[in-house]
Amino acid sequence: MSTRFDVILLAAQRAGVTNPLAEAHGVSHKCLIPVADQMLIARTLASVSSHPGCRAIYVLIEPDGERAVRPVAEAFARSDMPIHFVASDSNIAASVLLGCEKGNAPFVITTADNVLIKHDSIDRVMAAIDAGADAVAALANKHDIRSVHPAAQRFFYEFRDNGYANCNLYGVADKQALSAVEIFREGGQFMKHPRRLVNAFGLFNILLMRFGWVTIDNAFERMSKRFGIKIRRVPLTDGTQAIDVDNERTYRIVEAILENRVHDLEI
Repeated sequence: MSTRFDVILLAAQRAGVTNPLAEAHGVSHKCLIPVADQMLIARTLASVSSHPGCRAIYVLIEPDGERAVRPVAEAFARSDMPIHFVASDSNIAASVLLGCEKGNAPFVITTADNVLIKHDSIDRVMAAIDAGADAVAALANKHDIRSVHPAAQRFFYEFRDNGYANCNLYGVADKQALSAVEIFREGGQFMKHPRRLVNAFGLFNILLMRFGWVTIDNAFERMSKRFGIKIRRVPLTDGTQAIDVDNERTYRIVEAILENRVHDLEI
């Protein structure tokens, strides 16, 4: 049997801020937006909860969001795969740590809007953990992502070998490896807020990446040295895995993928 794991599912939104996409769709939280007739969080839970390795799920969400999400999430719970709710922190890294404190390693970490997540992607994350990595991040390259739809991603992390986007899918081997969660400390959004990238990875490493002087795997080796643990990239060739529901553009693309009409979609 493959390694069992707990899932940390990030579903909260910023305190006091209504997500613009949620507002446009008339719901309180983005994870409650319906896409192809099913809520985002329901689609993500359907995928992760049905994975045979999933041992438990910890949903990180603020208390007012829990009231709306709980009945949706509990429909996926089983006696051998409980779903727990943990009050989120205002900081993503702190929320991840809260979830990991409640659960048992190893952990798979993803977001409630990652509705296209597949079992194969989770399998690859866990295979990298089983092979000795302390923490892993799944990424897809820009050619595979653009092959799904030209507008699927607007920005990429450019390295010497290719451009990449993250898939909002991570793995952590044990609680000692949680120093890698520092990557989330200021909420990600590195392309929009370069200072966060510098804080997480160091200025010299960022300069090497910024000017394309290192490959993606060189960059992960440098991150490993910075955090003192073995951090590895999990390459995913399915470009859909790097497309989550972030705004109206990606919402339309994800909806078209689910309805199998993506090649007819004009944006």
